Amino acid sequence: MSAPGPAEPAAPRADPGRPASPDLPGTAPRRRRWPLVVAAAFLLVFWLESASLFTVNQMEQVLVIRLGAPQRLVTKPGLDAKLPFVDSLVYYDRRLLTLDPPVEQVILGDQKRLEVQPFTRYRIDDPLTFYQSLRTLDQAAPQINQVVTSALRRRLGQVALPALLSPDRDRIVQEIQDDVAARVKPWGIHVEDVRLHRADLPRAASQAIYDRMKSERQREAKELRAQGFEWAQKIESNSDRERTIILSDAERQAKIVRGQADAQANDILAEAFDKDPRFYRLYRSLQTYRQALAASNPTLLLSPDAEFMRFFTAVPAPGGPAPAERPGIGSAGKGGAKR
Repeated sequence: MSAPGPAEPAAPRADPGRPASPDLPGTAPRRRRWPLVVAAAFLLVFWLESASLFTVNQMEQVLVIRLGAPQRLVTKPGLDAKLPFVDSLVYYDRRLLTLDPPVEQVILGDQKRLEVQPFTRYRIDDPLTFYQSLRTLDQAAPQINQVVTSALRRRLGQVALPALLSPDRDRIVQEIQDDVAARVKPWGIHVEDVRLHRADLPRAASQAIYDRMKSERQREAKELRAQGFEWAQKIESNSDRERTIILSDAERQAKIVRGQADAQANDILAEAFDKDPRFYRLYRSLQTYRQALAASNPTLLLSPDAEFMRFFTAVPAPGGPAPAERPGIGSAGKGGAKR
């Protein structure tokens, strides 16, 4: 038999009043699981709270839907609660919404085509009715657009193009707005405004109208030019007639004045002749010399005894009497005078 070895030390006994030593087997994994459990519980509570609470701002209104059935409408801004996993939320905007449909080509009452682009501003007044009728804004936009287009075509098909260019345009647009508002009111929508963003003629029609307007203006310009030319001729003829009348009156008056002056001059000459006939004959002869000789410088061939030369030949002697004058001294030479 082999000799017994040294005795093994006895295992220490656990004291029930003292905590287990960290070195005890099985205690370390249990302590590491406690933080995970706490974190999972915190996440679960946070997730339940986030699924149960929701916020509403001042620009929104929320419809609470429970298993597909609307339950209540929340319009007060702030924090509210719902049943998690059961209730769903539908948010609607409380502000004015704008709908810009594409350009539509409309036939007017006078059979003219017009490209019209309206725009609509509306508000969701009854979210419950809106949800039951149209559900979402994406589904509501085509329906509202169809209503606006049909009202636009129906009303503009009864008016002519000049009406849209006159003050009646506001009345026509207001009638379109009233028609649209009445048709979308059962959907829980209130229409604030319907306006025409643009209303233009098609490009081909615009060019044709432009050409027609251009030819019309050219025709009017030709008529105005012809009318102006006619007026100018009338004015010129009237002016010429008045000028002729004025000149004839002036010439007649001048002849009258000239005749009166000649009569007065003859009277004065007659009086002067009666006072001194010899001086008068001398004066008339000098006037004849000046008119015949000084102005044109003529060359005259006269006989020495011509009457025209009497004042050049009959020179009185110094201190003697003046030569006797022959009758007819005031006239130009009678006979014998040649140029």
